[in-house]
Parts: sequence; structure tokens; C-alpha cells
Amino acid sequence: MKPFGLLVALLAMTLGFAGCATPDARIKRSPEVFARLSPDQQALVKEGRVAIGFDEDAVMLALGLPDRKWTRTDAKGTQEVWSYTTWENDLGQPLYRGWYHLSPDFSPVYYLNYPARREREYFKVIFGADRKVSVIEEDTHG
Repeated sequence: MKPFGLLVALLAMTLGFAGCATPDARIKRSPEVFARLSPDQQALVKEGRVAIGFDEDAVMLALGLPDRKWTRTDAKGTQEVWSYTTWENDLGQPLYRGWYHLSPDFSPVYYLNYPARREREYFKVIFGADRKVSVIEEDTHG
């Protein structure tokens, strides 16, 4: 591929990913999910926020893909946990969050310029047995 063609392809891919990064873009991709939410839930989703009782689809509209998923088991049963993270430099200044770090090969600029970067979890959603949000944890210091 010629350099210009490669540049155009990278730009198109970047814009495609960026379009997935906002609640509005996710709502446009899944209008049927958005339409079944209550007006209060719709308002929160538009703001990129979630609330207790949201199902997985509503969380995806508001926040996008989680950076990690895992299961948590305690005396009450098994729950699914969705974690959202951000990357910081060694001074704690934010560098980026979201899809950038899902593939280390995709963003070498960040990886080369910030070798001392660290990952910090800033938001966590826990789904109960009914597959609805039962717990929200948010880092208020970041």
C-alpha cells in the first residue's frame, strides 16, 4: 500500500473508532435499545452515566465496552463485574482511556512516549443475579 493510502486507511479507522467512543454514536448504532429505556434512563445514557437497575445493554450505550470483565463470587452468589480504566503517566496525569490500549500494537506513540505509564481503574459496575446493575463504584479522587 502506498504511504498516502496507508494514511487514509489509518485516518478512516481512527475516525471509526472515535465514533464508537461517545454515547450519541452508540445510541445511533442501537436505537432500539435506547428506545426501550425510560426517559430518566435515556437522559443518563446521553450524559454517559449509569444507575442501579440498568441492564448490560443500557450500560454499553452509556459507557461503551468495559476494559475488563470478571466474575465475583461471594456468599450471595456470582456477579459479573465490568471495569473501566484509564492510563496515566508516572506523575498521575491522565494520558488516555478507552479503546486506545486494547491493542498495544495499535498506538505505539503512547507506548514509546510514556514507558512509565500505569493503568488505573476509575469506574466499576457490578451486575446482580438478575443481570441488572446492583453496585456502582467510582474513583472520586481521579
